[in-house]
Amino acid sequence: MNGSSAAAPWAAGSPELNGSMDYSTAPLPLLPVNPWDIMLCMSGTVIACENAIVVAIIFYTPTLRTPMFVLIGSLATADLLAGVGLILNFVFQYVVSSETISLITVGFLVASFTASISSLLAITMDRYFSLYNALTYFSDKTLRYAHLMLVVTWGASLCLGMMPVLGWNCLGEPDTCSIVRPLTRGNLTVLAASFFAIFALMLSLYFRICKIVCRHAHQIALQQHFFTATHYVATKKGVSTLAIILGTFGASWLPFATYCLVGEREYPSVYTYATLLPATYNSMINPIIYAYRNTEIQRSLYVLLCGCFRVNGAYRSRSPSDV
Repeated sequence: MNGSSAAAPWAAGSPELNGSMDYSTAPLPLLPVNPWDIMLCMSGTVIACENAIVVAIIFYTPTLRTPMFVLIGSLATADLLAGVGLILNFVFQYVVSSETISLITVGFLVASFTASISSLLAITMDRYFSLYNALTYFSDKTLRYAHLMLVVTWGASLCLGMMPVLGWNCLGEPDTCSIVRPLTRGNLTVLAASFFAIFALMLSLYFRICKIVCRHAHQIALQQHFFTATHYVATKKGVSTLAIILGTFGASWLPFATYCLVGEREYPSVYTYATLLPATYNSMINPIIYAYRNTEIQRSLYVLLCGCFRVNGAYRSRSPSDV
């Protein structure tokens, strides 16, 4: 295991626990770049590319202005910023390393990932309202509610992200540092507690959604006087999709959130990396679950790609005399 000298400044750990295990008299060479930081940077690059396409599609497609797509656009924007933040963290760590830049980068990542998680909650609430109030869902009032949720989501995320920059950090008191330096243990506890509150609310909403879906399927079966295999498959598929969404979210973030509560600064930094990296995968999977599986976004993406190919083909087919 490589020493902590190559570890990120926000992945605090004890030198005694993070140091190389020397089995010979000659010291082992340390890698100039931490492999974990490379993986985080690669994850951020994939996240940024995936979500940039989603943001561009929603922004340039006038028909995608419904509450659902507005919230999906918010999620894609938050994940896009999180991916950019991971890339900037890598660049600033090995090119322009300073405590001030590290503080700003960590605050940026906190705000981005908080906005991503909060956007997932907003999407869950929107899906619940679309089933609970199906008759009034497609009204202007629902769009206003979606915009209100966006204001609350991004306002709370920016506040949590600005707290370390405005002074709630451990730069002046190293003893108060958490496993994610320069966040204090109190700051990290607030973030972890906020995640568990959001996760519990999402779990409750998805449970209610499953009940509504099953009740609707039963009502349809009573109206048609029989419950066909098609109804059963559709209901099972809907419930399975909800389970996949919630399971993916929990599997990605629960290890890191739990470690934020129980982890100590003296633990090896590899524990922080090993729990944080899967958390970034959630932002990588979100576009696939919420955007690319949607038929309207698929259609818009197809039109966008076909337009690009046609423009390139027309440009290449022109002869020099036509220019």
